[in-house]
Amino acid sequence: MIGAIVNLARLVRIGRTLARHDALSPILSLSTDSGVGLGLVRRVSRTNSDLRPGKRLVAAFQELGPTFIKLGQAMSVRADLFGDEIAADLSALQDRLPPFPSQDAKSIIEEEFGAPVEELFQQFDEKPVAAASIAQVHFAVTNEGQKVAVKVLRPGIEERFQRDIDLFFWLARTCERLRPRLRRLRLVEVVLEFQQTVSLEMDLSFEGAAASELRENFKDDPEFRVPEVDWLRTARRVLTTDRVDGISIDEVDALKHAGQDVSDILARSARAFFNQVFRDGFFHADMHPGNMFVAPDGALVPVDFGIMGRLDKRTRFYLADMLLGFLERDYRRVADVHFQAGYVLHDQSIDAFMLACRSIGEPIFGKPMHEISIANLFGQLFRITERFEMQTQPQLLLLQKTMLVAEGVGRRLDPSSNMWVLARSMIEAWMLEHRGPEARLREVVNDTVSGIGRLPSVMAKTEQVVDMLSDGGLRIHPDSLRALSNKESWRSPGLIFFLALAMFLFGVYAIIYG
Repeated sequence: MIGAIVNLARLVRIGRTLARHDALSPILSLSTDSGVGLGLVRRVSRTNSDLRPGKRLVAAFQELGPTFIKLGQAMSVRADLFGDEIAADLSALQDRLPPFPSQDAKSIIEEEFGAPVEELFQQFDEKPVAAASIAQVHFAVTNEGQKVAVKVLRPGIEERFQRDIDLFFWLARTCERLRPRLRRLRLVEVVLEFQQTVSLEMDLSFEGAAASELRENFKDDPEFRVPEVDWLRTARRVLTTDRVDGISIDEVDALKHAGQDVSDILARSARAFFNQVFRDGFFHADMHPGNMFVAPDGALVPVDFGIMGRLDKRTRFYLADMLLGFLERDYRRVADVHFQAGYVLHDQSIDAFMLACRSIGEPIFGKPMHEISIANLFGQLFRITERFEMQTQPQLLLLQKTMLVAEGVGRRLDPSSNMWVLARSMIEAWMLEHRGPEARLREVVNDTVSGIGRLPSVMAKTEQVVDMLSDGGLRIHPDSLRALSNKESWRSPGLIFFLALAMFLFGVYAIIYG
């Protein structure tokens, strides 16, 4: 009870901040019910006709602080809930805050490593080069002369985030309880996904591990180079990596002036994105232009590995099938993929869903190929989910946001090219390798080998059954005997299969031990 009162009080304060920026309309649009608390905060609204609703929401989130900045970025992928315009405004939400004092950064470093900064670095720049909601970055030089970037967690951020996330969980559960139709949105699971994502981001040793895994995945790729982690100077609140020397990927004029071919950069970017999503199932999910640089030798160099996405092989097959289905305008294939993956339940009409997919695809593919946005296509596909009771897939929302940013960077680099056209042959080759006849044969062989490997265990269990029979028989409950005496029960496919399997096992036993 006390917790609910505290959450309501915080909710009112948050509502007042939203109202002061006249940013309540996007939130209230989710529900036709307005509770007493929201009614109170609406009275303090101040209309600002100079800004769109999404821009007003951005301003409010920036005032509310780090957790809400991250929340706004997460909301930016939900065009199905807030509309294209608001989602686009939220996607531009900058994760920037005023820097905290360098002395605080040094104190955190010293607490983490139990040594003065001067013993860890021969040079540590007082002025940070970047300051975000969760951490800020200082350049430094190690005692070995290595130029590095040192990322330091913002003081007190863990406690503030946990307080906010507790409120989000309470709000999600309350919404699902009071508005059952909102359960389809899986609000609690979305908050849980958000919590896990940001919690990992706030443990900088996890970010170092993510960078290390991504570096390992691309160790033999000269086109995509991940900075190396300095593990001697990395801990929960401090991350040290190689310093990046390059030009931001969206600075087209600077890249051209440096002699870089922007079309080649786009092609390398498409290949790197494909390899992360389809080959590895592990992708950088915060790939805005400020997190990607082009080195003097043309290699792409990413930074900031706090938000990473992971896709299992089944989801990758779904994505590849769906993407190729749309690119080939094979809407039956697109519909089949959704039903086979279980994203749309079988009590829905596959023909109706196919028509819905066609209604999305046809207007898009009437455009020139370089104007086609697969990310927008995915966004429109997610918006038809409510009609077909398709559950929200948080991992796909994260991917869709990443795709949207990647497409924006691609268009800035070369407006006449499309990164999906560049990657199409790679997707088709990957599908043939993993879903073609040879791949199916490999699966059969692997399953057979796996079955043979389980034979000793099966034989051991068979011996146990034989021992039970030889020690006085197998006791069967009277109710089971009565059920077995029923003629209809002998027609059960499950019972027939069980008896056939038992006969086979006893036959194998007799051959081996007879």
